[in-house]
Amino acid sequence: MTLVLHGGRVWTGDPQRPHATAVAVADGRITAVGSDAEVREAVGRPAELFHLAGRTVVPGLQDAHIHPVWGALEALRCDLTSATDTEQCVVAVREYAMANPQQPWIRGGGWGMDCFPGGWPTRELLDAVVPDRPVFLPNSDHHSAWVNSAALDRAGIDAGTPDPAAGRIERDATGRPTGVLHESAMDLMARVLPPDTVEDQLAALHHAQAHLFRYGITGWQDAIVGAYGGAGDTLAAYRRADAEGLLKARVTGALWWDRDRGLEQLDDLVARRGEPGRRFRAGAVKVMQDGVLENGTGALLEPYLDSCGCATGNLGHSNVPAELLSEAVTRLDAAGFQVHFHAIGDRAVRECLNAVAAAVRAGGARDRRHHIAHVQLVDDADIGRFAELGVAANVQSLWASHHPQTDELIDPLLGTRRAERQYPFRRLLESGARLAGGSDWPVTTADPWQAMHVAVHRTEPPGSAHADWPGADRPFGPRERLELNDILRAYTAGSAWVNGNDNEVGCLREGMAADLAVLDRDLFGPDADLAGSRAVLTLVAGEAVHAE
Repeated sequence: MTLVLHGGRVWTGDPQRPHATAVAVADGRITAVGSDAEVREAVGRPAELFHLAGRTVVPGLQDAHIHPVWGALEALRCDLTSATDTEQCVVAVREYAMANPQQPWIRGGGWGMDCFPGGWPTRELLDAVVPDRPVFLPNSDHHSAWVNSAALDRAGIDAGTPDPAAGRIERDATGRPTGVLHESAMDLMARVLPPDTVEDQLAALHHAQAHLFRYGITGWQDAIVGAYGGAGDTLAAYRRADAEGLLKARVTGALWWDRDRGLEQLDDLVARRGEPGRRFRAGAVKVMQDGVLENGTGALLEPYLDSCGCATGNLGHSNVPAELLSEAVTRLDAAGFQVHFHAIGDRAVRECLNAVAAAVRAGGARDRRHHIAHVQLVDDADIGRFAELGVAANVQSLWASHHPQTDELIDPLLGTRRAERQYPFRRLLESGARLAGGSDWPVTTADPWQAMHVAVHRTEPPGSAHADWPGADRPFGPRERLELNDILRAYTAGSAWVNGNDNEVGCLREGMAADLAVLDRDLFGPDADLAGSRAVLTLVAGEAVHAE
């Protein structure tokens, strides 16, 4: 039977008809969009009616940069995401360990650098509450991990252990590890961490999928499918969930480019790609070109500053040398892969754009759909190159506000001039760049509506953990604000383009797949609270995957 949603505000995302009041769905497809009367006439037969009562319908959202299995695993383990200071982190670890005496390792994560003086916790804090079992807890950005003495001993990490090429072991003045491992130093733990089973990952995927459906998210790009930072490879879990019909969302997997290997891994990536399934395809490759600014590993064109505001000798780190990156991207491009770059610093962004330019020179003009995630700093000379090269800017807009990590840990490393240039979303859009929206969950919340609030206002969302931070209500780079239509388009058509399914989803138009969300409010009302929005009904191909 046909389902008719009527009596509301339908934001179609279709430039030919951006607004309507009703939409009809049958056999998994959109069959009519228009006014209530137009849709009623087009349907012309008995239908199931859903009265919107003025609420908004949007195309199903897609998250273009997310780690849902890892996010759910952490949420189901020792979850530190709600902790706001050192004491809360330590208490949460102690309580989890006491409640789970059968666990040989204490795992989880999600702590913020702003919870600890200077940004970094110590092994002694963990040793005091878990002295007898190893502890491994990645921080919220997953570029560092907090470990106790038992974990360091288990991995054989001591004062004599050298830093790996793309990582760093935090040490005291004597060279003794203090309990924090940065970037590829986390991989030193991988050989001793108990692996996640496929069953563990399937349970986490089920949890994550239900969680995302509640926000109206109907598809995503998993930004790392492979072993990284102590987390296991999720490829087998995705394929099994797809084959067994458990995966309802539309998912693109970005296969991990191992930064410790070279071009020889291309054949392995081709073999891992396999054939597209019903709802899952592994058509992208993830290249993490740099780290993050907070720990000094984001790759910059000009040096980081010290506590006195003077230039240091640190320019950050390029995980893949620029020449090798250009060759790798050229070969990946020729093999039909989309490349999903991580680039935080302006030098990393430039290296990624240069690599795509090399691929374009080698392969000529065609529809490539490469994209660069995060784009925290972009040099003025590179803003226009996104559109010129057909590269999408994959934005995590929730980060573009005043909060402790930005104001206390990042801005002093950059200085005022660079700090004011962070997250240049408006300039990218006005240059002709395509925007896609993503969360990077579990780095930060998967909630797209909070991220959209920040994109529109450049302030902390009401009720967030940092809403009371001094200056949280002061716009962060107000010239970079987006309109609501802009960020909605990024999370729908933009992310669908990145995920390669924009011929099916991303807007509400007759003949498109019926992926849509009915929200609990009128998004465009004069007093609408964008950040508090939730889906009351989410459809994927016409199937209700979430309903309240």
